[in-house]
Amino acid sequence: MIRHALEIVGALGTLSSLAYSALCLWSAVKLLRQRKSAGEEPVRLRSGQVRTTQPELPVSILKPLKGTDPEMYESLRSHCVQEYEEYEIIFGVSESADPAAKIVERLKSEFPRRAIRLLVCEKNLGANTKVSNLAQMLPRSKYEYLLVNDSDIRVEPDYLRRVFAAFADTTVGMVTCLYRGVASPTLGSRMEMMGISTDFAAGVLAAGQLEGGLHFALGSTLAFRRSGLEAIGGFEAFVDYLADDYEMGTQIAARGLEVRLSDVVVETFLPPYSLREFVEHQLRWARTIRDSRRWGYVGLVFTFLLPWALLTLVSSKGAPWAWGLFALACAVRLLTALVIGGGVLHDRQVKRWIWLIPLRDVVAVLVWLGSFAGSSVVWRGDYFYLKDGKLARINK
Repeated sequence: MIRHALEIVGALGTLSSLAYSALCLWSAVKLLRQRKSAGEEPVRLRSGQVRTTQPELPVSILKPLKGTDPEMYESLRSHCVQEYEEYEIIFGVSESADPAAKIVERLKSEFPRRAIRLLVCEKNLGANTKVSNLAQMLPRSKYEYLLVNDSDIRVEPDYLRRVFAAFADTTVGMVTCLYRGVASPTLGSRMEMMGISTDFAAGVLAAGQLEGGLHFALGSTLAFRRSGLEAIGGFEAFVDYLADDYEMGTQIAARGLEVRLSDVVVETFLPPYSLREFVEHQLRWARTIRDSRRWGYVGLVFTFLLPWALLTLVSSKGAPWAWGLFALACAVRLLTALVIGGGVLHDRQVKRWIWLIPLRDVVAVLVWLGSFAGSSVVWRGDYFYLKDGKLARINK
């Protein structure tokens, strides 16, 4: 009796996951067509007028730093070689002894004509140190248009030009970007990379389709107007949130402005995670999403395609129809990974490590289950308690 119940549940879970995968594929194909169209035809604004060439908007880049990341110098350097007329870069650390400060000084030496400043943000305005630093960096910036991204993000020289071109449309309140991970040579890092390129990005595209556009943003790129930030309470309104990027995008969207997904895909360089560190990072990520998108996160139970198909196969004792469903699930999962990871994100690592997908998907189910077992997270070596998306530090 239990076996038959599991068989039915597994089959229903597989079918729902196949429908979700179809949505992801449709979202990816639609995005690829939009990219192709934008490259061949004039982009039309909502008013129906053809967008003309706009003068470049002066930009302040705000980069809060803490410690060092893999390939950090080259990642920060990529922001110093932008093919852009006027911009400044403000780096912020919490203490002058932070090792990231030496990297910034090296950049200042290499690019003496670039407007680069390093600020020591001594105040602690909330549990999220990154946002606390941003709140102290903002008054020192000069321009109306702002860009914030994570310290491990590397970009192409036309990044600023392509991102801020979207603001020619006055209905755009924020621009964000998808990203691909560059893995270190450890199993944990490679599994993290595959999750980003074949699962996380797919979820972002599917959410955009289901919700009629993005209603959140990603920390890989947050581009917005200073006036828009002030309208949602400034950085100070987000100093206790773990998913500050998500919350800022949500607040911008709530004001009736568009959160636009740029055609730019940036890179993040992943640390050499051990399996334990990988699970800790995934658990922090999972609990963050759980608190930020509660019902959407619960709904992930209907997206675990390979685990559901495997449960169906085992509970049916290898029935021929279950083998057929399992084969279909494998084909669709691999196709989705190749279309989104390879086609949308241009991630060349996906084909090489695609065999990790079954293991990564099983771990994803375990992490999803484990995320409901508590609310503590580990973030850059510090321990926090998470409640309603907000952080409270745990002293250890």
